[in-house]
Amino acid sequence: MSAGPAEPSAPANPIESITMPLFWKPYKSDVTQFIDSLKQRDPQLEERQRQGRALLWDKQVDRQAQAEQRAARVAQQPYVYHTKG
Repeated sequence: MSAGPAEPSAPANPIESITMPLFWKPYKSDVTQFIDSLKQRDPQLEERQRQGRALLWDKQVDRQAQAEQRAARVAQQPYVYHTKG
């Protein structure tokens, strides 16, 4: 009798049988690489982006004025180019 190599047993979970090659690296898209390189070249980039956002978008809302503007709104006629009369 020859003592040959033993048959490997099948894993209980088929996903366990899928292994990544040793040379596999996590994927990074070209856009992600570009943004990372921008951040490396200009460390203050994110802070300036936050300042720009605060300048344009992060504002206090005056709820009273907003309600008055909604109440004063005039309904638009269904066909704006049609004149009445």
